[in-house]
Amino acid sequence: MTASLFRTSSASWLRRGAVFLILIALMLFFTLQSERFLQVGNLGNVIEQNAYIVVAAIGVALTMILNGIDLSVGSVAALAGAITAGLMVRNGWALAPTIIAGLLIGLLAGAINGALVVFGKLPPFVVTLAMLGVARGLMLVYTEGRPIAVRETDYMLLSTDVFGNLPMVIVIALLVTVCAWLLMTRTQFGLHIYAVGGNEETARLAGVPVERVKILTYAISGMCAAIAGIMLTAQFASAQPRAGDGLELTAIAAAVLGGVSLFGGIGNVFGLLAGVFIVGVLSNGMNLLRIDPYPKQIIQGIVLVLAVSIDMYTKRIESR
Repeated sequence: MTASLFRTSSASWLRRGAVFLILIALMLFFTLQSERFLQVGNLGNVIEQNAYIVVAAIGVALTMILNGIDLSVGSVAALAGAITAGLMVRNGWALAPTIIAGLLIGLLAGAINGALVVFGKLPPFVVTLAMLGVARGLMLVYTEGRPIAVRETDYMLLSTDVFGNLPMVIVIALLVTVCAWLLMTRTQFGLHIYAVGGNEETARLAGVPVERVKILTYAISGMCAAIAGIMLTAQFASAQPRAGDGLELTAIAAAVLGGVSLFGGIGNVFGLLAGVFIVGVLSNGMNLLRIDPYPKQIIQGIVLVLAVSIDMYTKRIESR
């Protein structure tokens, strides 16, 4: 009994603590390799450049805790960014209704994903993979495959500095993170997400409205993707046809690295943040060391495999 408890506690520590040790080790390594790494300007760039990934990864993490997945976040982000840019540039909409329209696009895409999973009884992988293609196609049709430059002052407020030198995108990411933490730890709905992800049938028998929880969780993921897309468009002052490419892989890798289980029921915001910044620090450090950009995706894939291996290992230990 004691040995079993020790194994379980060790697995729990490995899942929760390893990500922070990896992040610290990476930062130490790049500090020793480049004196520029720990400069305030460089660390600020790392945080700013990964702010939109934090938001997208939060939505993905919620679906993973639910024991699902959302592969459509990159395409939904691109679609929401393109439509908000187009409504302001082409149609002269004001900032507030433009942002609301973009959020509704993400919310609708996510709700459709959830409805197909719940009522269509389709695997989340298949549903969100299909939405990936549909959203990307709609974005390309809307933009005609060309960038939409955004020079409107109101829209560019989303990428300016506030409270001194603090970029607005970081403020948005912080607000979304706090909201996610409150949702996951202080609300009944958050507890329901964990319950459904841990054991759906047990949750159903306990009176949890499983179908509603699934649809709302995917809708939240879609809205997070839309927020990320709007942030990305503001940062680059344009909606690019290839915006959000690979965002789903980055978000999933960050979530798994951050201790969110692929098997559902496990994950928290702080681990997720550490996972995002592991990916960000890796990319930034490789840039500082002038490593060719093409191996980045290879390294990201290797890191993802290692993270999944740790997840499966700890899951086996906890189930003994």
